[in-house]
Amino acid sequence: MNSGIGVLPTDRPATRFATRVAFFVAGFMLGCWSPLIPFVKQRLGLDEAGLGLLLLCLGIGSVLTMPLAGIACTRFGTRRVILWGGFGLTAMFPAVAFVSSIWVMIAVVLWIGVFLGFLEVGMNSHAAEVESGSKKPLMSGFHALFSVGGFAGAGGATVLLSVGVTPLVTAVLGAVIGFAAIGAAWPCLLRREIDAEAGSFALPKGIVMIIALMTATTFLVEGAILDWGALLVSSQGLVEIAVGGFGYMLFSIAMTIGRLFGDRFVAAVGSRQSLVWGGVLTIIGLIMVTLAPHVTVSGVGFVAIGFGASNIVPVLFSLAGAQRDMPSGQAIAAVATAGYGGILLGPAGIGFVAEVSSLQASFLLLAVLMSLIPLFAIPATARAARAG
Repeated sequence: MNSGIGVLPTDRPATRFATRVAFFVAGFMLGCWSPLIPFVKQRLGLDEAGLGLLLLCLGIGSVLTMPLAGIACTRFGTRRVILWGGFGLTAMFPAVAFVSSIWVMIAVVLWIGVFLGFLEVGMNSHAAEVESGSKKPLMSGFHALFSVGGFAGAGGATVLLSVGVTPLVTAVLGAVIGFAAIGAAWPCLLRREIDAEAGSFALPKGIVMIIALMTATTFLVEGAILDWGALLVSSQGLVEIAVGGFGYMLFSIAMTIGRLFGDRFVAAVGSRQSLVWGGVLTIIGLIMVTLAPHVTVSGVGFVAIGFGASNIVPVLFSLAGAQRDMPSGQAIAAVATAGYGGILLGPAGIGFVAEVSSLQASFLLLAVLMSLIPLFAIPATARAARAG
């Protein structure tokens, strides 16, 4: 028996609001975490390698949890999963500002990753449910709030720390805001009856495998811009290393703008063309930043990547929610896990290729991998269209 009966209508202003809040909180808490990292490093006396391993625990906690979150979405509904993840994340967060034991901090960061994994899968599954009841695309707008939340969290925490507010107070304030936001969204989240017959963990199958591969590739590119973009432009002699981060800044701004207007774009051209042209524009941008003879060309390339990639992941999550080869929650969990896997493994793979060849060769390889997006756009969207 499939107990997917909702007490609230799937799509209405209140449920859209609640979904946007969930995305905002996830981005906001990650944004608050970023400015606190140097204080964590200093308090624990970590070197760069030790800090890198600690940061890896966040992704490990998320990746290991996401398949379980998919099962929980199917069994208990997305509302409960969002609340578990959101309240758990915000309650655990202040600990990063006062824990002084490396082993305790590892546990804290792992648990933050666990709660973030629940929130990520829950909010994307909820978004797919809300979008399924709408006559127009909504997913890009939801993902835009994640970016807005990241800017707000990072900017707010940076301002507080710069005027002398202690890391603990900064972390507590961020957690209170996130906790209150989830509380405000709570009454408007979709309610579902418990499905006692929901399945257990299942590997991606059918079209979900293709969607997961496309998602991992896109996340890999996003992670590459974050981790290697500054080094790429500085190693090319285009800018000084101190301002190498300009590329990621341009990429982030373009991606946020692209997602804010993405629902209109997807509605106008369709999911298939959004994937095709998004993939092509991203490929062009990667080639530009790799072979740029001047910093202006490189900057345009980063903007092209941001706009090109902005709506690929939202469309892929929508397709994962619309297909019928797997339960929606488990499919979205598989896609999210693949995406995080791309972020975790991608930087190391790029470093390996750069070691045996060059960083430029690594980015050109990313351009080749991104050809999977337009290549698989037809089967991915055709299957979702038949399911609908």
